[in-house]
Amino acid sequence: MHPDFILLNARIATMDATHTEAGALAALNGRIVAIGDDAAIRDLAGPGTTILNAEGRRVLPGIVDSHAHPDAYALRLRAWTLVSPEIVQTRDALLARIRARCAAVPPGHWCAFYRLNERACGGYPTLAELDAASLGRPIFILRTDGHLGLANSAAFAACGVTADTQDPAFGRFDRLADGRFTGLVRETAAHVFLNAVHGQDSEADIAEGMEMVQDQCLAAGISSVANSLTPSKAIRAYQRMQRDGRWRMRMGIIASGRDEPLIPHLIGAGIQSGFGDEWLRLIGVEWCPDCSTSGRTAAYWDPYIGTPVPGEPVPNTGMLLYEREDLTARATAAHKAGLQVMIEGVGDRGIDFALDVMEAALAAHPVADHRMRVEHCCYVTPPILQRLKRGGFVDSSATGFMDELGEAYAANRGRDAMRWMWPHRSLIDAGVPAPGHSDFAVCRVSPWTALGAMVTRRTTGGTDLDQREAITPIEALHAYTTLGAWAQREEHEKGSLEIGKLADLIVLDRDVLTGEDIAGTQVLATVVGGRIRHQA
Repeated sequence: MHPDFILLNARIATMDATHTEAGALAALNGRIVAIGDDAAIRDLAGPGTTILNAEGRRVLPGIVDSHAHPDAYALRLRAWTLVSPEIVQTRDALLARIRARCAAVPPGHWCAFYRLNERACGGYPTLAELDAASLGRPIFILRTDGHLGLANSAAFAACGVTADTQDPAFGRFDRLADGRFTGLVRETAAHVFLNAVHGQDSEADIAEGMEMVQDQCLAAGISSVANSLTPSKAIRAYQRMQRDGRWRMRMGIIASGRDEPLIPHLIGAGIQSGFGDEWLRLIGVEWCPDCSTSGRTAAYWDPYIGTPVPGEPVPNTGMLLYEREDLTARATAAHKAGLQVMIEGVGDRGIDFALDVMEAALAAHPVADHRMRVEHCCYVTPPILQRLKRGGFVDSSATGFMDELGEAYAANRGRDAMRWMWPHRSLIDAGVPAPGHSDFAVCRVSPWTALGAMVTRRTTGGTDLDQREAITPIEALHAYTTLGAWAQREEHEKGSLEIGKLADLIVLDRDVLTGEDIAGTQVLATVVGGRIRHQA
């Protein structure tokens, strides 16, 4: 038998345990069957073999993004309007974009916008400005972190939220001193508007948008992505896509604790982590008790610094979205049922809360190789680092925040705090596994600016994230390959290029192992399962 795919003339960093380099590899039925030099591999070709010439370029395993939101991003791409800093740099530009979109839809129809970064466009617009720009249409603008948003008066009315409406549990409609709404809504209060916007979304809508998401991921070199907080509607959509042969990359499902019946139903059905196949697999379950540092809602022991947003509580130490006893019961039940537990913690108080819950679950049902994950796990102080190590927990690090949100982190927490924000040097030295992730659509899809920031400890805008936590290019790449696979119990399938593993690889326009402008990296080709899925 001949391989159905061969890669030649490459500089392959296999990312295996000994950092083996090779010049060529061959794959059959989606898996690597040979690795070696050009001459030996070329001789294996047959009449039906696809041959990709890397032209001497650097080749790596496909990127494993271990925490993102492709389902939500699919819907954003399909029907929402982007207002990220690449699009709007001033408040007037934001209001003009709102006005143009609202003018294009009939009265009464919702208009939704995403990835607002108020720091890059002159601050949050006032409610009066939103009302004037929206032409009477109900609008909702989701901040880039996904935890806060802006609603106009028509949106408040459409959702039945009046001046007498009480704040929901674990949420807040921000108000001025006289009780009037500012337009800013936090956490579960934002979900009131998100639910209204998403109320009519269908499985077909998710599947349609996922075609665009796959295009962007493959162009960025991502061959595998884990969908954080996946609701049942998206799980059904993904299964439909698999039946229809529409997967071009690999998807891990992290079932959402927000979809209230979902996790109990998984437990009741006896479904455990690992259920599925190499294309679509249940990774684990997740709850989100902590919030957003850039949005000033994440839970810290010390108050936020800087100028408070109008309506923000003062002093502000952030908020948590679950009661400890309640979440402990949920996590313990899932853990006992064989589901890998993941809990979000961003600030030090939020991470401590997540660790309290996971330690209690382990005390109730000890498991040695549990791989429980603290998702995002940003502010890892020395005591927290020791808790992570002692308990064998995974720091599922939101490295995507470093470049895009780093300036807001420094402004809201102070320069000194950057010493322990995403401290990968300390994590590696302590032996704490810390895979990296983008959290898109909170941040951009491409992993390369995050990988660059892990090495330089600077944002694109030049904000210093403390050089003492800088790591090497190869260490950063492990966070997005081998560690990403390990954190989902898929280390025997992906993350490195070895015989028997999946033939998922990328060809780059530069040698990122030398540290050469990692942030600007372009992916020339992405191969998934021995099939070329993207070529620049």
